[in-house]
Order: sequence, then C-alpha cells, then structure tokens
Amino acid sequence: MPNWELKNCCDHDQVAFIVTIGVFTFVILALWRTVLLTPFKLITVFLHETSHALACKLTCGDVEGIQVHANEGGVTQTRGGIYWIILPAGYLGSSFWGMVFILASTNLITTRIAAGCFLLALVVVLFVAKNWLLRGLCIGFIIFIAIIWLLQETTKVHILRYVILFIGVMNSLFSVYDIYDDLISRRVHSSDAEKFAEICPCPCNGVAWGVIWGLISFTFLCGSIYLGLVILS
Repeated sequence: MPNWELKNCCDHDQVAFIVTIGVFTFVILALWRTVLLTPFKLITVFLHETSHALACKLTCGDVEGIQVHANEGGVTQTRGGIYWIILPAGYLGSSFWGMVFILASTNLITTRIAAGCFLLALVVVLFVAKNWLLRGLCIGFIIFIAIIWLLQETTKVHILRYVILFIGVMNSLFSVYDIYDDLISRRVHSSDAEKFAEICPCPCNGVAWGVIWGLISFTFLCGSIYLGLVILS
C-alpha cells in the first residue's frame, strides 16, 4: 500500500494517490458481487437517500423518514420542498459526496473533517431511520469509523485516509453503476429519472435524464481525480 506520509517529492504523492485509487478500483470490481462489499454498497444508498433528505430540508420541506433495504434500494419520505431539486439530488448527491471524500483524503486535516461530518450524518439519520437495517448500518459505521479514528490518533495504524478514500471511490463507482443499471439499461417507471421527466418541461424521457445524470456523475469522478492531483502538486 502506498505510504502518503512520505513527502520526498510532489510526484511521489501524486503517484501514490493514483496507484491507491487504482488498487481500490480493482478490489471493488473484483469483489463487486460478494458480501464483503455489501456494507459499503449500502452506505452508498445511505448517502443517496441522505442527499434527497438534505435537498428537501434546503428547499424548506420536511423529512418524515429514511429507509435503506437489503436489496440495495432505499426510500426517503418527504413533505413539501422543491420536488424537481429533491429528485436528482439522490444520484447526483451521492456522486458529489464520493468526490468530496476522494478530495478530503489528500490531506489529514480534511480527512478528519470528512470523517467528523460523516459521523454526524450517521448520528442524525439514525434518529430519522424508519427500518432496523438502516439503524444497524448507522450504528455499525459509527463504531467502525470511531475505531479507525482512534487507531489513527493513538497508534501507528494510520489508515483513516485510506478508509475515507475507499468510501469515496466506492461511492463514485457505485453511483455511476447505479445510474446505468436503474435509469439507462432498464427503464424503471418508478425511478427518480422517470418522475423527474414527468414534471420537467424538457422533452427528455427518463432514460435521457439517466444519461445526463450519468455523465455528470462520471464528471464528478474524473474531476475528483484531477483536482486531487492538483492539490498534491
């Protein structure tokens, strides 16, 4: 595993960043259909639904509950707010958070900030969760991140940055895949894109909006890698 603690030259940091992302991408793709990645897939669904909830609150709506299901689906119950902002916030929001996590991992201070914000989000959602799977997911990741953070501060096991980066890469890849699977390769009439197409005056159908959202999500992924290299230069 590349060691980001060595600061011999800027090129080393950039190479380590790219190599680590490459290793994580390979591991994620190799283990994609195994149960080992299930918790991280579900945390991506968590961020998807949390993005819906955040968009609802920012547009003066109320969040009545959030659910995450074992089949990697989720539901956010909202009342009020601006619907055409809330709908795309799930897919695009989870892609955005993936980018934020990737960029945060380039510096230990920003890594701590990202981990702290992630813990806060888990605690908040724990109290609005409407099913036990989501509650268990929140509790499990609160304990997991807290242990990793404790090891970071009290031992020589400095892996908090790698954990945040892994969650960021996982979230970015899963978001792009989820958009393709749900909105492009098969037309789910209850999907966010289909609902968005119904209320948007643009003549695009759900599949077209899926393509647009997919391109935006892929841009977030590529942008996070480019900006990470710029930060480390």
